Amino acid sequence: MLLLLQYTLIFTSVLMLVALGGCFSEHSGVINIGLEGIMVFGALGGALVMKYMPADTAPLVMICITVLAAMLTGILYSLLLAVAAINFNADQTLVGTAMNLLGTAAATVIVKAINTSADSSNPSSEIMYVGPKKSFIIAEGTEFSWFMLLALALLILSYIVLYKTKFGLRLMACGEHPQAADSVGINVYRMRYAGVMISGLLGGLGGLVYITAGVSAWKFENGVAGFGFLALAVMIFGSWKPQRIALAALLFGLFRSLSNVYTGFDFLKNLNLPSTVYNMLPYIISLVVLAFFSKNSAAPKAEGIPYDKGSR
Repeated sequence: MLLLLQYTLIFTSVLMLVALGGCFSEHSGVINIGLEGIMVFGALGGALVMKYMPADTAPLVMICITVLAAMLTGILYSLLLAVAAINFNADQTLVGTAMNLLGTAAATVIVKAINTSADSSNPSSEIMYVGPKKSFIIAEGTEFSWFMLLALALLILSYIVLYKTKFGLRLMACGEHPQAADSVGINVYRMRYAGVMISGLLGGLGGLVYITAGVSAWKFENGVAGFGFLALAVMIFGSWKPQRIALAALLFGLFRSLSNVYTGFDFLKNLNLPSTVYNMLPYIISLVVLAFFSKNSAAPKAEGIPYDKGSR
């Protein structure tokens, strides 16, 4: 049971961070389908920092620099969507899909290029894997990750920013009625850039949490196992509201964790279901949720619509 709780909290943290990122982007009026690719690049940035940071670096310094690297990498990669969608009015869904395809492929090429140039006889030069020893976890019965606290803090901060600050209210205005926002002096383009970049920041951090705490070993060519798409389902099920996103992430995190710990529960083992069923469960749940709740979801009215300053 403790192991189930541990994995549930880890996967909840990942899904919540990435879904909050999508929430900021879509509240600004830009659909971010590319969260999967952003997660991969955020994970890449964090992994490279962990590899090249001196071994005697203080743990707290290592954590801070790795987190900042993942965030920065996620922001930089999200600018592909921002430039294409905001400056060139490109189809946001197609751009996001391309980012997902490019993310895993580009990260794999970069990693293999680094490994090829490194001394193949030196095992420490291999960065194709990121395993649990490189996660920042304190083990006391149930493993506890500082990333869980960080995810909770960012959830609270996201709620405050969106609903209690001028920035958040202006951001949401740009996703609901950008022409009206522009008429009162709000720079819609700037706010949409901010929304997409925040989604990159949180998505990159979510990718880092996934590889350091969510899996035992990870190869870049495997991507992030569809967590970016699960996060989109969490965001829709959570009605683009941080507090509901947290509850939805907890539900999806629970189903995702079952694939890791089902062997520890006799009643699940007695069902004699193959392990693939448990691996598929969160994705099946996401399809069911989207089928029943997507039509009634109150999405931002102007999401996915390129802003035309001349239209009214």
